[in-house]
Amino acid sequence: MVTDDPGVGPRRSKLHRVRVHVISDMEGVAGITKWEQVGGGEPLYEEGRRLYTEEINATVRGAFAGGATEVVVTDCHGAGKGWNFNSLIPELLDPRCEFVVQEHWTEYTGFLEEGCHAALFVGMHARAGVRDGVLNHTVSDQSWQNLWFNGVLVGETGINAALCGSWGCPVLLVSGDEAVCREARELLGKDLVTVRVKTGLGRFSARQLPARRARERIEEGARQALQNPTAVAAYDPGRPCEIEVEFVSTDAFDSFSRKPGVEVVNERRLRSRADSWWPAWRQFFF
Repeated sequence: MVTDDPGVGPRRSKLHRVRVHVISDMEGVAGITKWEQVGGGEPLYEEGRRLYTEEINATVRGAFAGGATEVVVTDCHGAGKGWNFNSLIPELLDPRCEFVVQEHWTEYTGFLEEGCHAALFVGMHARAGVRDGVLNHTVSDQSWQNLWFNGVLVGETGINAALCGSWGCPVLLVSGDEAVCREARELLGKDLVTVRVKTGLGRFSARQLPARRARERIEEGARQALQNPTAVAAYDPGRPCEIEVEFVSTDAFDSFSRKPGVEVVNERRLRSRADSWWPAWRQFFF
């Protein structure tokens, strides 16, 4: 059962267990620069899925090499159609992990609720409007331009980190392009392990590592990150928490503005407030 304000860290009754949550997105994967590579049913999508799955495998290998005893992967990429949050290729996945297909983004919290010691973020992208962010956006299907947690501008890395932090789980690794690595360090701290697999030259272009080298770096980054599980604190945007969203257009926020407890700031901004991040997010997003 999901609680409105968990406020607890991982249960560590069995100290020999190291439970690792891999949270993944697709736009930050090496070799990916075009929407056609990440959109379900597009001709280039199958190539993107293979690149994506193999970066997850590299993360899983690194996690087990770093001491993980259990790894659960959650696909957080909304590819559209029947592939929404379902872009991984199951038969190619490392058999030691388990993976989650969720219906709605940020819906799955079970592994965190049970007690999770670390989160590793793979394939992340920069928030909307970052010039050198490859395929930069913030929650692509919602037409969001800017998102703030207690006045701090964040992207999807911040959302995923706050989700993990609601159950006391720290983020120890972020991989993706240089822009998202920079964004993650600014938000989570300089001791965060980041793995740059490409450098954006614009929204749809990048200087990239070949897939094999990128996977080697991700595997080593995951292993290294788990060597110091206290290097990064679990992310808490603050209590009480105010979430504010600025939409691209006036019509895009209509369905959100009618939700109980959500305040209209102006024609393109909405606000949700609660005692902590999780109930503020649920009030707004679900």
